[in-house]
Amino acid sequence: MDTSTITIILGGGAGTRLYPLTKLRAKPAVPLAGRYRLIDVPVSNSINSNIPRIFVLTQFNSASLNRHLAQSYRFDRFTNGFVTVLAAEQTPASKDWFQGTADAVRRSIPHIEGYRHKHVLILSGDQLYSMDYRNLLEHHRETGADVTLGTIPVTAEQAPAFGILKTNDEHIITEFHEKPPADELAGKESPVSNELEEQGRTFLASMGIYIFDREPLRELLDANPDDHDFGKQIIPEAIDKLTVASYPFTDYWSDIGTISSFYEANLMLAATSPAFSLYDQNRPLYTNARMLPPAKILSSYVQNSLIAEGSVVTNSQISRSVVGIRSYVGDNTTLKNTVMMGADHYRWHDRDDIGYLEGAKDPGIGEESYVEGAILDKNVSIGKRCIIKNRDNIEEAEEDNYYIRDGIVVIPKNTVIPDDTII
Repeated sequence: MDTSTITIILGGGAGTRLYPLTKLRAKPAVPLAGRYRLIDVPVSNSINSNIPRIFVLTQFNSASLNRHLAQSYRFDRFTNGFVTVLAAEQTPASKDWFQGTADAVRRSIPHIEGYRHKHVLILSGDQLYSMDYRNLLEHHRETGADVTLGTIPVTAEQAPAFGILKTNDEHIITEFHEKPPADELAGKESPVSNELEEQGRTFLASMGIYIFDREPLRELLDANPDDHDFGKQIIPEAIDKLTVASYPFTDYWSDIGTISSFYEANLMLAATSPAFSLYDQNRPLYTNARMLPPAKILSSYVQNSLIAEGSVVTNSQISRSVVGIRSYVGDNTTLKNTVMMGADHYRWHDRDDIGYLEGAKDPGIGEESYVEGAILDKNVSIGKRCIIKNRDNIEEAEEDNYYIRDGIVVIPKNTVIPDDTII
């Protein structure tokens, strides 16, 4: 176990760009690939990197996130690992909520100071990637940096959406530009490999992954008590006063910040050769170990899809879709390009026998329904003979029982869609 490093995972704010998936939960608690949560990604990366001392800072809509962490990550008494929630709290020094990422870490430092460490690894709770943080730490030590940022090479078209960092040949960051306009990118390129240069990926974007030495982190936060954000305030201050290095990362990485990025990331996982693999036995993705039976597929056609455990699919067609835990797909139903998050209970269970129950009495999709280009949140019930498809190619809409975001139909958690509904 790496006893020199403590991990802090930022639990996220209101997550307005992921609404309505964040209507009843924090961003990191949003389900992923039918059986995981987004928070499982950074927690698993940290555990797989032999850094099992993990604090998760939570604040907004945090009940389901806290419950998931408590159920999923229990270390035995023979290890010193833990996953501990640090919720926003009132103290004699502050009676406010966390005001931003840096403020959250600043106010949590008293809780981590009692643990021996030299480095603090700060991660986002809503990204999809696989990284061995030991390589990041080694790079941090080799460059002699006080702070190291994970960066990913992007093209000029992508650069305006990110904080862009300019480095020298030794990976030391010399400039930081927050979301620079496309017409101001000239001169902001960084040295990259020939392969990346040929792809036009010459701009280094911040991934929101930071390694701080213990003392520089404390000094930066104490010296700038009114700076509440790492990306916009603390990192530019560090670049001016300290040695800040870039750790270039070239594998798959996705910031799950919008409905479209969430949708595409899920469907990518169902592809034949996905950019992110759920099947790497050396770097497993951990989650709540539910005791569910295998999925049952009866007389159905399934192509390029993930079907989670506990699901029942009968006489249906499913293509390029994700079907979550305990899902039910009724007779003669078609599912295309759809993310179905599943349910907390089986459709056929008597409600009186279930201690914890949310949503519809009969979650799942009824007979002879058609669903395409949609996200069905947890515990959604779709009636018989329903059609759910954005036939008019609307980009944004908001109705009583559904939303359209980025052209994708989203049915919020616990919603009931009556029989014969056409969306």
